[in-house]
Amino acid sequence: MISETLSFFIPIWQKRRLVLLMARREVVSQYVGSGLGSLWMLIQPVVMITVFWFVFSMGFKVKPTNDVPFVVWLTAGLAPWFLFSAIVNGSAAVVVHHSHLIKKTIFFSQLLPVVKIFSSLVAHAVFLVILFCLIVLQGIAVNIWFLQVLYYLFCLVVLSLGISWLFSALYVFLRDIGQIVGVMLQVGFWLTPVFWDIEMMPPRIQLLLKLNPVYYIIQGYRDSFLAGMPFWHRPVYSLYFWLFAVCLFCLGAFVFNRMKPQFSDVL
Repeated sequence: MISETLSFFIPIWQKRRLVLLMARREVVSQYVGSGLGSLWMLIQPVVMITVFWFVFSMGFKVKPTNDVPFVVWLTAGLAPWFLFSAIVNGSAAVVVHHSHLIKKTIFFSQLLPVVKIFSSLVAHAVFLVILFCLIVLQGIAVNIWFLQVLYYLFCLVVLSLGISWLFSALYVFLRDIGQIVGVMLQVGFWLTPVFWDIEMMPPRIQLLLKLNPVYYIIQGYRDSFLAGMPFWHRPVYSLYFWLFAVCLFCLGAFVFNRMKPQFSDVL
């Protein structure tokens, strides 16, 4: 069991240069033939944030939350959600899309979801730059707690990697997984307090909504950038998140490792 586990995880570190190279190629390939090229990485989130801000702030008259301008509060929630969504949605079919590597070469297929994470981090970095600019423009004080976002980013990577391994392995044998992931992300988007404040809900409903581990990450981003609250001020919820995330991470790795030998036969 130990040797099997090591044979699954060790190549991820040994092939780290290959992972970074593949991630770079994936990012570059997204803008091949585009006149503006990588500028779209900046244009897309700016347009999206502007539209959401206009609809909810101007149209629905959403008021600032805890004296924080709504556009800043919104962007702090959108940044982690769209990273999580991009990783999970993009990883579902990643093994099938790289079937040529798995069928014709000796390739460690568990690297593919990791590649998706690194390629998605580039767009996330742009999102964070936009958020930082909004914070400065709105006159919000910059402090040391901004660095705490690295902890919550690590939380997001662990959670999304476990989900990605699980769904990408199942997708090889059941293509309906792609549709299921899409529906789950759509439902999860509206059930997660990205656009709305969880304090609007009754206490019992809040408890149910907080079972969603992504809420821990989104609230953590807002705690880091807007409230200056350290993560250890939420000890019970932090413990719950890590129990959930580690179990899901181990489950995803286990399922992927067990199904991996049959990939080439099915593909």
